[in-house]
Amino acid sequence: MTLDSYVRLLASVPERTRSSFRARMLGPLEEYDSSRQAELVHTLEVFLSCSGSWSRSATRLHVHVNTLRYRIRRIEDLTGRDLGTLEDRVDFFLALRATRPASTRSRL
Repeated sequence: MTLDSYVRLLASVPERTRSSFRARMLGPLEEYDSSRQAELVHTLEVFLSCSGSWSRSATRLHVHVNTLRYRIRRIEDLTGRDLGTLEDRVDFFLALRATRPASTRSRL
C-alpha cells in the first residue's frame, strides 16, 4: 500500500504536536461553529477539496456563491489567515488532516 507524502509526514509528527497545530489553526472556527451552529470547518474542507473554486464549492455546499464568500471571509477574519495564499491553504489542509484516522483522510 502506497501512502501519500502528507500522510507519511503527519505520521512522523508526534500526536501532541499534531493536536496542538490543529487546535491553533482550527480552534477559532470550531468554537465559532459550536456557538453559532455555523459550518465554517465544513465550508473550509469543501473549499479546499474544490481547489478554491468558488462555483464548485458553492454548488457542493448548496449555497449561493456570495454566502460562500462571506463564510470564507469569516474564516480568514477568525484565523488571521488568507485562503488566497498557497501557504495558508496548505496549513489548513494539514490541520484538517492532522488528527484524523487514516481511514477518513482520503475523503477530504
